Amino acid sequence: MWKVTKYLLFCLILFNQCTLKTKTKVEIEGNNWLINGEITYPGTQAEGLLMNVRMVNSTFEDAANPDFDSFGNTREFIDKIPEYKAAGVRAFTLNLQGGSPGYEGVVNSAFKPNGSLKSAYMDRVSHLIKVCDIQGMVIILGCFYQRQDQILRDSTAVKVGLVNVLEWISDNNFTNVVLEIANEYPHNGFNHEAIRATDQMLGLIEMVKEYNPNLLVSTSGLGNGKIHHDIAEASDFILLHFNDTKVNQIPSRIKALKKYGKPIVCNEDNKIGDEAVEAMKNTVSNSASWGYLNLELNQFVPLQFNGLADDSLVYNQMQKYTTE
Repeated sequence: MWKVTKYLLFCLILFNQCTLKTKTKVEIEGNNWLINGEITYPGTQAEGLLMNVRMVNSTFEDAANPDFDSFGNTREFIDKIPEYKAAGVRAFTLNLQGGSPGYEGVVNSAFKPNGSLKSAYMDRVSHLIKVCDIQGMVIILGCFYQRQDQILRDSTAVKVGLVNVLEWISDNNFTNVVLEIANEYPHNGFNHEAIRATDQMLGLIEMVKEYNPNLLVSTSGLGNGKIHHDIAEASDFILLHFNDTKVNQIPSRIKALKKYGKPIVCNEDNKIGDEAVEAMKNTVSNSASWGYLNLELNQFVPLQFNGLADDSLVYNQMQKYTTE
């Protein structure tokens, strides 16, 4: 009963926050990101970029642990969004199957086995998107994660699930959302070939474009900062992960992808402190967007969202790049 009451309170608070008819619109023009028709961070070192933070477990739940307060967790993150924005963050990466919480056996998925969507999970995601809409911020919305795709019973359910997400985005008229079909799509942790195989991922990208030509779509590669040629060609923007990429390798990874003439976005780099600052420098100086991941605080349970205190070195530097 108490969990139901907390859920209703959560919805009421977020309803009050989201009654404004704000509509943040994200677009791409050439290699640049635009928000509401204006280039991001004009006149700064980060002009045209989309500096971001991976917060995939801000909507976390664990069906095997009913005591976890999913709504309270999301609310704690929402309270800190203005602080992250003040540091220069303009996008958060979410995922409908979350990310590793630091332990095995978790059941964290917005999808049911047949590909239908769980209403309570999608309510948390919806509220978060609407709050970011009010803040003039973008959501990089991931659909599938390698430790959770097993919940979907077969490849048909994967496709049904993706279509359901597309319908949900359209029904809600979200214009501040771009789509990341899968987190690290070639990862061996994925059970379904419909996600893991490049030719089938290309089919999913095409499906998105046919269903909603206005929805910007991509999918991320592995942590080595590389992406398959065909995926780079098919995507509206190029998504990279730098977890396993050395700082001095970042410039060459980016330069290898300039030929596609699309925005290049790292939306996952788990370096922290001074190393993260150097990674950010090597990314921004090569005209690519950088995305921070603090595994210990923002992804592993128990989750913490401390705003700039998550990593003051990182956020202070991000603020400089986005204001100077």
